[in-house]
Amino acid sequence: MTENEVSAFLKRYPKVTTIELLISDLNGVLRGKRIERNLLEKVATKGFYLPGSVMSLDATGTTVEEAGLGVNVGDRDQKCCLIPETLAIVPWIEDGSRAQALCTMVDDNDEPFFSDPRQILCNALERFDELNYQVGFAAELEFYLVDIDRDADGRLQPPASSKTGRRMGSCQVYSIDDLNEYDAFIQDVIQTARAQDIPADTVIAEYAPGQFEVNLHHSDNIVRSVDHAILLKRVIRHVAKRHGMEATFMAKPYIEESGNGLHMHLSLMQDGKNILAADNPVNNPTMRHLVAGLLSMADSTQAFMAPNINSYRRLAPGAFAPTAKNWGYDNRTVALRIPSGGKAATRIEHRMAGADANPYLVATALIAGVAEGIRHRMEPPEPVTGNAYDQTHPHVADNLRDALRNMEKDVRVADWFGESFVKVYKTCKWHDLHLFEQQVTQMEYDLLLGYA
Repeated sequence: MTENEVSAFLKRYPKVTTIELLISDLNGVLRGKRIERNLLEKVATKGFYLPGSVMSLDATGTTVEEAGLGVNVGDRDQKCCLIPETLAIVPWIEDGSRAQALCTMVDDNDEPFFSDPRQILCNALERFDELNYQVGFAAELEFYLVDIDRDADGRLQPPASSKTGRRMGSCQVYSIDDLNEYDAFIQDVIQTARAQDIPADTVIAEYAPGQFEVNLHHSDNIVRSVDHAILLKRVIRHVAKRHGMEATFMAKPYIEESGNGLHMHLSLMQDGKNILAADNPVNNPTMRHLVAGLLSMADSTQAFMAPNINSYRRLAPGAFAPTAKNWGYDNRTVALRIPSGGKAATRIEHRMAGADANPYLVATALIAGVAEGIRHRMEPPEPVTGNAYDQTHPHVADNLRDALRNMEKDVRVADWFGESFVKVYKTCKWHDLHLFEQQVTQMEYDLLLGYA
């Protein structure tokens, strides 16, 4: 980020007194620090420092020492740099005194830090550019609004509408009435996103009470597109809080309802043309190579798509979350959907990731799968017609343990993500798994305490 960009911003926003410097950890959680206005120009040119161990945190935000970035190396600081064009006002601070900027971490030689998820994506894109194709992304994020107060049994519940006091209690997918009842929240999300130059403009009611989906514009700047997805989650959480609610991107907050997905719409361009476009896209050779490559890496990248124990509760048959390695035209029961619509907009909707996944790592996995499919001219299985849940197809892992083992087996993952990064990631996720398994649940007490 240049001094000119900083000075122009500060001149435009004279009320700004503090700036939040944000960086994504392995889990897609934004970490960082807050600085005073007078330090911003210095930080923009010289950077600032955070412990490298922020890139090896478990789900509780605690350093996983076994990953090797903590006390074993003295818990060393790493330099962080501001990312150009990410400096923006924080609209939910009503007096206009707060701004924010995204950052990225570098090593002692000012080279990309091996465990920074954003740098992992940037490295993958540099390799992908050698193929002379351009990939475009558009993200769809699903989330739930929940009441700050729990129900009588201490469980989550949908919020009551500020307009009617009614609490959503049934699935009204695409309901305009449900959108109207939460119109103030939705409009606030859109306006807040615009204030930060985040291109979000579509919100729909989804498949469960209190569940919504927000869409980002298609972009051929993949890193910026993912930056927007990370920042949009922050916007939604803060706007929900301002409206007296909570927003969650947890993959499966209600076991009886649909889960939250992160759907990535993927296009492929060459010389300004969409090379996936065809009258019958399932027979387009390039489309088939892409699909085959993505499916070939589905097993080994599942731990990025579903990074938490709860992630696998989303992968239930019949719940519009993919459980198998399949694809099809205009079919929401498959993992890779080719949406209907205009020929020029032909694309792949990748439906495997949960909303709890780190978008930088999901995007990297997609880039890797596309590249492998193109390079090796892979061929996919036949596309699915009808309900894929009623058919037999090779399944992806339904638990984190198997997903991590599949990751370890595929040398392509280490090749695209970096061997050192994969070591850190899997160490942290095994730690999360063991942490979860050390808990005794209430159901175990209910079923076994007096009988076992």
